[in-house]
Amino acid sequence: MRLWRLLFYSVLSIIALVAGYYLFFYGIEFLLDEYLLFTHFTAEKVPHFAHSLRMGAEITIKLTVISSVTGLILGLVSGIARLSKNPFARLPAQFYIWVIRGTPLLVQILFAYNALPFMLEPVWKYLRPLGVPPVQDILTPYWAAFIALSVNVGAYNAEVVRAGIQAIAKGQWEAAMSLGMKPFQVMRHIIVPQAIKIVVPPLVNNVIALLKDSSLASVITLLELVHQGQRIISITFRPIEIYVAVAAVYLILTTVLTIFTDWLERTMNRRGAASA
Repeated sequence: MRLWRLLFYSVLSIIALVAGYYLFFYGIEFLLDEYLLFTHFTAEKVPHFAHSLRMGAEITIKLTVISSVTGLILGLVSGIARLSKNPFARLPAQFYIWVIRGTPLLVQILFAYNALPFMLEPVWKYLRPLGVPPVQDILTPYWAAFIALSVNVGAYNAEVVRAGIQAIAKGQWEAAMSLGMKPFQVMRHIIVPQAIKIVVPPLVNNVIALLKDSSLASVITLLELVHQGQRIISITFRPIEIYVAVAAVYLILTTVLTIFTDWLERTMNRRGAASA
C-alpha cells in the first residue's frame, strides 16, 4: 500500500511538473505576443516572432538544466579529487580547473564546436564501419554548447565543493577515523552532508550565471534566445524592442531560479535547525 501511494504521488508530481513547464512557457509566449502587438509589430508576424522567442527560451532553459546537472557531477568529482593526496587524482583535477577557469567561455564554446570534431576524427574513423554517423553530424551546435558549458561550470563548481569540504573542521575527520571509519565512509556520512548546506547557495548561483552565459552559444548559430532575437532583428530592423523582449525573458527565467534558490536555502536551514 505504501509503495502504491509513493508511486501515485511520484506520477502526480511528474504530471504537475510537466504541466507547470508548458504553462510557464506558454505564458511567456502570451506575454511576448501582447508586447509585440503593443509595440506595433505587424500583426500577421507577431505569433511567429513570439513563438520563435519562446522556443529560444525553452532551448536556453533545457541547455542550462542538463549542463548544470553534468557540471555538478564534474564539480563533485573534481572538487574531491582536488583534495586527494594521490597525485594521479589531484594533478589532473588541478590542471582541469586551472585551464577552464583561466580561459574565456566564448573560446571554449568555439573550441568545442570548431576544433573538437577535428581532434576526435582520428579515433572516430574507426567507428564509421559500425554505422556511427560522422562526428560533425553528432557534435551539433546544441551538443557543442552543452559540452563547453558543462565543462566550464564544472570547474567553478569544483572550487565551491573544495571550499565547502575544507570548511568542515578537521577534528571531525580525526574523530571519525578514530572510530574505524574509512576515508570514503567519512566523506559520505560525515563530511558531505554538512558541506551540502554550505555549497548549495553558491552552486545555485553558478546555475543562474550559467543561464546568462548560455547566450554565448549564439556565436555557433544555436537557436537559443539571443540568436532567435537576432534573427528577428535581421527581418524587422527593430533592435530596441527585440532586445528589450529578450532581456525581459532572461529576467523572468533568472527570477524564477532565484525564487527556487531562496526556497531551497530556507528549506535546508530549517532541516538543519531541526536536526541540531
